[in-house]
Amino acid sequence: MPKTPSPLHAGRVPKTVSKPAGTAAAAAPVVAAEVVAKADKVHKPKLVRDSFTIPKDEYQVLDALKSRALGLEVHVRKSELLRAGIQALNAMTDRALLKAIGAVPILKTGRPKAD
Repeated sequence: MPKTPSPLHAGRVPKTVSKPAGTAAAAAPVVAAEVVAKADKVHKPKLVRDSFTIPKDEYQVLDALKSRALGLEVHVRKSELLRAGIQALNAMTDRALLKAIGAVPILKTGRPKAD
């Protein structure tokens, strides 16, 4: 009596691959290498695009920090400096974080008026 396919497998055509004898052992290392290669693949983090307003003097600090990094023979982008700052804030204790936040003046949200 022939087996009836389960509902999950209904409509699927089974693969029929003829392999020469003795190739299963030879193919095993290749498959294992492929699994290791896939496990080593690094997934890129999802990126978020955002915009914000920053006072001109603080924006100039970003340029000064970029120049300072160039003096240390490291090319850095503004976004990398901001991300490094976020990491530094994250590493602070609660007391130090509150002190750093308190040193930053609150800005009116929205786009600045055209001069």
